Amino acid sequence: MTAIVSPGSVPAAPPVSTFSDAGSQFTGGRGYLAACTMGLPSLATRAAVIADLDAAASGSATGAHYTAVVERTRASFARLVGVDPSHVAIGSQASAFAGLLATSVPDGAEVLCAEGDFSSMVLPFVHAGRGVRLRSAPFPELAEAITADTWLVVFSIVQSATGEVADAAAIRAAAANAGARTLCDATQAVGWLPVDAAQYDAVICHAYKWLCAPRGVAFLAISEDFGRSIRPAFAGWYAGADPWSCCYGAEPALAADASRFDLSPAWQAFVGAEPALELFAALDPAALYVHATSLAARFRSAIGIAEPDRSSAIVTWDDADGADLARLTVAGITASGRAGRARVAFHVFNDEQDVQDAVVALRR
Repeated sequence: MTAIVSPGSVPAAPPVSTFSDAGSQFTGGRGYLAACTMGLPSLATRAAVIADLDAAASGSATGAHYTAVVERTRASFARLVGVDPSHVAIGSQASAFAGLLATSVPDGAEVLCAEGDFSSMVLPFVHAGRGVRLRSAPFPELAEAITADTWLVVFSIVQSATGEVADAAAIRAAAANAGARTLCDATQAVGWLPVDAAQYDAVICHAYKWLCAPRGVAFLAISEDFGRSIRPAFAGWYAGADPWSCCYGAEPALAADASRFDLSPAWQAFVGAEPALELFAALDPAALYVHATSLAARFRSAIGIAEPDRSSAIVTWDDADGADLARLTVAGITASGRAGRARVAFHVFNDEQDVQDAVVALRR
């Protein structure tokens, strides 16, 4: 896609030179253990959204400026997941990208998913029609469940309800051995767990959780080979080779790269996402992983939960009556409950004090 560069009024994110600098960009982190539900806006995101609203109110906002913002944000996401921006499509919802891929599953083909996975990654294939068969397997057994009949394996690398982390290497190896494609949802991963999108046929990610962007910014990283088999069923004006010069009628050519799968961007959301993704793209992913998972491990140890096979920044435990979630809430701690389980998450804006406060709240 051709980016149209125009002077803009949205401030750039403050420079981040150290890991602690990143944590200082958030003002609401104390007691906020819900990045797995919704990320916090950084100071730069807040400033960018306010500046954009002021620009829009004054009549000085331009489509050219928004396009430049979208392209810079696309590039930051590409950097985060280790691919070239030409392999990344932008949109507003993870489910829309899952639906796009569901339209290209061959008639009668088998799609394998994990039991209990997030419905946005499952329902598009349930309702694909054309005889597409959806089969599910327990999350820990997903690799073993792949057969020669499997055309596509769909899974969230980090499970939303439980915080479990997939044995992604085993799943990829089994899929390659069976000749199956892989679709990984990384919405609960990118931002704390390093994800190499080049290892999968496709990776979907919504940025409003661990990447702390406004809701309405999603990405699809897709391999060139897999992309050739996908029909751009949702193509609109932004999927054109040069959207601003070919946005009328049926003649415009679609982009040659992954941007032919672009969905028209929610401009204001991308304005807030740009500094958020810049911040995370500037961080050392290994340091962020160690920070988040170490806090989670100390919390597990303190309340007597066994460490999982693969470390996770999300901790969940049985809480069918919601009593533990209520204790956390009364103590001023923001957590969440999913599928009869209490759920907390540790991110860049959390520290040891957050661990201690949550433990004390649960012991009351």
